[in-house]
Amino acid sequence: MLEKIKQTAEFIKSRIKDTPDFAIVLGSGLGTLQDEVEAIHILEYPEIPNFPQTTVAGHGGKLIFGMLEGKKVLMMSGRFHYYEGHSMEAVVFPIRVFYLLGIKNIILSNASGGINPDYRIGDIAIVKDHINMMPEHPLRGKNIDSFGPRFVDMSEPYNRKMISAAEKTAAENGISVHQGIYVALQGPTFETPAEYGMIKAIGGDMVGMSTVPEVIVAKHMGMDVFCVSVITDLGGPDIAFSVSHEEVLNAANKAMPNVIAVVKGLVKNYQ
Repeated sequence: MLEKIKQTAEFIKSRIKDTPDFAIVLGSGLGTLQDEVEAIHILEYPEIPNFPQTTVAGHGGKLIFGMLEGKKVLMMSGRFHYYEGHSMEAVVFPIRVFYLLGIKNIILSNASGGINPDYRIGDIAIVKDHINMMPEHPLRGKNIDSFGPRFVDMSEPYNRKMISAAEKTAAENGISVHQGIYVALQGPTFETPAEYGMIKAIGGDMVGMSTVPEVIVAKHMGMDVFCVSVITDLGGPDIAFSVSHEEVLNAANKAMPNVIAVVKGLVKNYQ
């Protein structure tokens, strides 16, 4: 796996010939953020050696290198999920590659189900912490010492300076944002009312099927991590709203202008 990661990183380096300031991973329905990037190179996933392929609607399949707010960014349009049948190694493979490209900062985005009663569909929540309830851990197995330590400090999984910069941007643009705790489950089923109740009881504000493995691996390698989540549906022990993937994508689309403003402000102002 290490050789594959190195091979992929060398291939991408040969194409972009520069070190991005940020990697940005786009979650469900958030693909229109890629339109904000002044593209210099676009690499389709199938042409990248060893790169997994995405199978989920609302997820693209390309790496976009370009400029955003005066900074060099490498944007991943379409991520990989454990529920698709990918191994956990494949899910976090791009994050390992980003590290070998010399990227220090990573911005993640996702769509999530809101559990906090203050949340509404279309709201934006900045993830301040998470609870990992996925059945497989991305660092299980032999540690690769060149990437990071066997036991990883997770006392600050989401960078506080990045959170502050994003909140400042939101305030300047009159955008209301929450800060919350993200709970990661395997999926692909949406949660039952009882499962929503369990997540609320353990301290979760929102729930989703991605992100946390990527965060763990990024922290393993000492990267600074930020995550913004769009609340695309609501649930709870006393709520039995039906939900579909199409509705999730529609809600994410409506929130896009605010997500774009927050991400662009973070990229511009974070040093």
